[in-house]
Amino acid sequence: MKRVAILGPSTFSEEATRHFLGEDFTYVSYKLISEVFNATASGETELGVIPIENTLEGSVHLHVDWLVHEVDLPIRAEWVFPIDMNLIGYPNPAGQTDASNPYGHIRKVLSHQVVPAQCSRFMKQYLSEAEFEQVSSTAEGVRIVSTLQDQTVAAIGTAIASTNYGVPMLQREIQDHKDNMTRFLLVGTEASELKSSEDMKTTILVTLPEDYPGALHQVLSAFAWRRINLSKIESKPTKKKLGTYYFYIDIAGSLDSVLLPSAIQEIEAIGCQVRILGCYPSYSYTS
Repeated sequence: MKRVAILGPSTFSEEATRHFLGEDFTYVSYKLISEVFNATASGETELGVIPIENTLEGSVHLHVDWLVHEVDLPIRAEWVFPIDMNLIGYPNPAGQTDASNPYGHIRKVLSHQVVPAQCSRFMKQYLSEAEFEQVSSTAEGVRIVSTLQDQTVAAIGTAIASTNYGVPMLQREIQDHKDNMTRFLLVGTEASELKSSEDMKTTILVTLPEDYPGALHQVLSAFAWRRINLSKIESKPTKKKLGTYYFYIDIAGSLDSVLLPSAIQEIEAIGCQVRILGCYPSYSYTS
């Protein structure tokens, strides 16, 4: 069975990947996303799973930077998965709970860096006096809480982490919106047989020529007049020269079509550099 690197164990990445890929793969857990990338790039695993975007917070810029600057791993697939954030920890002893705030005894909250933006309302209302400490993953926060056995320290993470580490669930679904979704990418040097999808996407990086006024307009026009939908476009610094940027573009379409390759050829003709990160199937969540 092919090996898949994931951030884990007991993380949203593991939960989402197992839901999508099933049990026909061997899952290898790593504590850091950099280890997931490096394991896949070195051949330690054939594939890796990267959370790349969230409904509430947008792109996970660190992960995009790794994909663009640190490794050369083609995107093989993407899917979205619902994310339910849960407050996990130990309740205050009986008789010592503040009726207005049942979580007022918590002085420190552990979780991944993306979590506060997704749970800002709950944290402002109930955990405003608590210090937030960033850890490598949501599951790592729950693991630390289980080790400390300290009622003043809690974590925000998955229901499966609460079960696996034996730490009580204090409050379920504390994210700001119930339709909180995260988009995951499957990356790797080896292709894998996946279930069919009617939706195909292509991701490219476009670097504009420095001496071509209106180049971005030309790029967008090349897609627009062909009625090719760009589902996402972000500008990011090239990290090579101050004031130079590349554009990270998600395109609703396949390189097997007639129109998309011709659009890429057109923008290359005006001096743009184009790097293709992947042409891959896209899947929506099904429960």
